[in-house]
Amino acid sequence: QVQLVESGGGLVQPGGSLRLSCAASGSIFKINTMGWYRQAPGKERELVATITKNGGTNYADSVKGRFTISRDNAKSTVYLQMNNLKPEDTAVYYCNADNRYVNNYYYWGQGTQVTVSS
Repeated sequence: QVQLVESGGGLVQPGGSLRLSCAASGSIFKINTMGWYRQAPGKERELVATITKNGGTNYADSVKGRFTISRDNAKSTVYLQMNNLKPEDTAVYYCNADNRYVNNYYYWGQGTQVTVSS
């Protein structure tokens, strides 16, 4: 199994920055792509950004130019640097990892709350 533990959420004012971290443990050899999703109250969970083991990235249009995903394979950790945060970025952010050996099988973290408010 794979365990994902997020950290770094909190309350920030509009225009501020936060950095989320997600550490993977367990059967990490199973992982290729890691990423971040978010879910705001009353809305469906949505993709924020993903990164492959080789560093290929993908971003939601709503965060392009503001958020940066990165990864330290030696530490089995993925990061999400969030700049110029907006109130609409308020959500629970979930770390996600795929299982390269099983199609459409994903691991999830417990989530970390990000609140953007003045």
